[in-house]
Amino acid sequence: MQAIWTKVLKPGEKWSGAIGRGKYVHFKALGDGANVSVLLYNLLDKTERYNMPDTLKAQFTAHLTQGNILMSDNGRAMASFVQDSLGWHDSICGLTTRDMTDEKWGETTYQEQRNDYHRAGMENVAMELVRNGLSMRDLVPCVNLFSKVFIKEDGSMNFESGWCKEGATVTLRTEMDCIWILSNTPNPLDDSPEWPSVPVEVSVYDAPDVDLTDECVQHRDENFRAFQNTWDYYNLLGM
Repeated sequence: MQAIWTKVLKPGEKWSGAIGRGKYVHFKALGDGANVSVLLYNLLDKTERYNMPDTLKAQFTAHLTQGNILMSDNGRAMASFVQDSLGWHDSICGLTTRDMTDEKWGETTYQEQRNDYHRAGMENVAMELVRNGLSMRDLVPCVNLFSKVFIKEDGSMNFESGWCKEGATVTLRTEMDCIWILSNTPNPLDDSPEWPSVPVEVSVYDAPDVDLTDECVQHRDENFRAFQNTWDYYNLLGM
């Protein structure tokens, strides 16, 4: 397939934009230890956005991989995991903050390090929210692609170092027209001694129509209902 758009997210870089339904959004780690934080908002109605609790509860999981979907707070399928070379992506750890980044990897400032300063996920997302007519009151939990965080029996969250290797890929299919916000910043639990510096390639392709035999549609009954809600939404809009 021919990509209709490709961008390499440099370490610390952010991006936001509209991606229509019926597209593949393909992520490729260009080094070990990648992490890309993703937030989704309905392009036609920004009050509708990715809902982490419903996504996990409906699919009986605490992590995301091929077959899973990202559900909105209106119970619709927003995007689907259609390809995954890793088998586990973090859904619960959120974004790095300025204080956390300075404490873990040393204080840096734009004035001193210019574009080499250590960016924080929360700052990146805040700027992209404003750029899209939203604000921090619209912040919701993100998905951290390429990171594995597992829970031990004592309830502690643990980051698996070395989980993502260079060349790892994951592909999401868009089920709705969405605003995508991306931040190439570390997972909050990343225990690397040096600030992770891993570029990630993002490419968008046209995807074929989805039918009832699709793996993500059939993954669970709840998935099917979410897809049906999305199809009904666009049918009623005449789109």
